[in-house]
Amino acid sequence: MNIADEIKESFKKGSVLTRLIYVNIGVFLFIRILNVFFFLLNEDFSLLNWLALPADMHQLQSRPWTLVSYMFLHFSFLHILFNVLWLYWMGKIFLFYFDEKKLLSIYLLGGLAGGLFFLVGYNLFPAFTEVVVFSQLLGASASVLAIIAAVATYAPNHTISLLFIGSVKMKHVALVSLLMYVIGIASSNAGGNLAHLGGACLGFVFVVAYRNGTDLTKWLTSLTDSLVKLYKPKQRIQVSYRGKHDDLEFNRRRNLKQEEINRVLDKISKSGYDSLTKEEKELLFKMGK
Repeated sequence: MNIADEIKESFKKGSVLTRLIYVNIGVFLFIRILNVFFFLLNEDFSLLNWLALPADMHQLQSRPWTLVSYMFLHFSFLHILFNVLWLYWMGKIFLFYFDEKKLLSIYLLGGLAGGLFFLVGYNLFPAFTEVVVFSQLLGASASVLAIIAAVATYAPNHTISLLFIGSVKMKHVALVSLLMYVIGIASSNAGGNLAHLGGACLGFVFVVAYRNGTDLTKWLTSLTDSLVKLYKPKQRIQVSYRGKHDDLEFNRRRNLKQEEINRVLDKISKSGYDSLTKEEKELLFKMGK
């Protein structure tokens, strides 16, 4: 099995977490390799603009799919590295408390919430008036923050080990992260920090509603299940056909076998079991299976 087949098999049999990581890495590699060809041809790389989420509402009307595509889109190596690592670590903890379907739903809903926070912030506050036309959002950060916030809200005392820091509770990780994102709104990555806050709010609201008996992911889980069933290849049913001649032959052999069995049973009733030949005993043995 070559590397490509191993990757396909791993994706096919892997968990939702594995598939999310594969999709993010796959999109990143596709975009970067395509960028090389555009560079060699001395052409502008426009595909990124059609997949990233634009802050300008007029641009969004012509590319509504970016509300979803942006959350799988990365261009910087460090950006995807940290997002994939956090997605893996936090996803593992999330799956300790919830199932895989909720992980996928929180990833998607967190990304949507982050995108909405980004759009509202850039179109509402005067600070972004001059840059709204040129601003775009990309990356899985909002989705990852939704997962982190959900874990921190559901299991605030869950402890993780951070490099150079040691053991830290999830509630402290979430609080420090939120503080950094609020402060970061006044930085060069204002859009990213707004999206982070949106994802975190979604994760928090999901757990609060879940504890009160409402599953906010239920509708999305039903939708994704329906899509999977729709595009899942149907199992082929093998139908065997026997003609009239085959049926007659089958019935003839069955009748002959039944006559032989009746003959053996009649012989036992008259002369006893010991009077049977080796072949007749084997016939009875096979019949009793």
